[in-house]
Amino acid sequence: MNNIFAYDFMIKAFAAAVLIAAAAPCIGLPIVLKRFSAIGDAASHSALGGIAFGLLIGINPIIGAVLFSVAAVLSIEGLRKRFGSYSEIATVIVMSAGIGLTAVLSGFIKNGSSNINSFMFGSIVAISDFELILTVILCVIIIGVTMLLYKEIFAITFDEEAAVLCGIPVKVINFILMVLTALTVSVASRIVGALMISSLLVIPTAAAMLISGSYRDTLIKSIIFAELFTISGLFISYYFNLRPGGTIVLIGTAVLVTAALLKKRK
Repeated sequence: MNNIFAYDFMIKAFAAAVLIAAAAPCIGLPIVLKRFSAIGDAASHSALGGIAFGLLIGINPIIGAVLFSVAAVLSIEGLRKRFGSYSEIATVIVMSAGIGLTAVLSGFIKNGSSNINSFMFGSIVAISDFELILTVILCVIIIGVTMLLYKEIFAITFDEEAAVLCGIPVKVINFILMVLTALTVSVASRIVGALMISSLLVIPTAAAMLISGSYRDTLIKSIIFAELFTISGLFISYYFNLRPGGTIVLIGTAVLVTAALLKKRK
């Protein structure tokens, strides 16, 4: 078999994967610590609806995913306030709406099942030049904003009330965090698949939490883990003819389980 970098599409795949692996933990860590992990699932299912919408009207599916996933996370934030103590219901409602919308819209798309499947489970080797450029732009925004607001995100992650007393605009930061989550889910739908992107948000973070002692250390190690999972997943999927998205998630799961078992022994 030829060298993996002998093909232009694999070079683009690696470029996109490295960027996503750097961006995902920047969002994954705060949403895990704030116990908002399920929002990634809701946004990803809504992104599928946006992908179906994009295919239906003839625009790039990732643009549709961005629009629908942003609308989803903002809807969750609005509904959470309405349900009060039962705020987790909002996530389930939006997730259900996303699934239903995808099912209905895909029925109007020619070869809808095959087109949707490439985004459900990832098809990184089919990434276009436009999608790569869009991935670069959105990942730069995600990483740049999270680094710029590092102290504010850190503060609201652990104690929102104290953050308010310190003069931090908690509502604005939460809004930005939700939008960045939607962007991460959207751009990663082509790489690991919309149904599995929440794994890339959560698993590297969870693995890093097992061996880290501070927020900064956890963030750095979660990025290292994410890069390890994605790069090794691409190599293995290429040489063994496997789906890249599923391979990346399984490698991450195996590493997480191993780390948990080793920690239990200690």
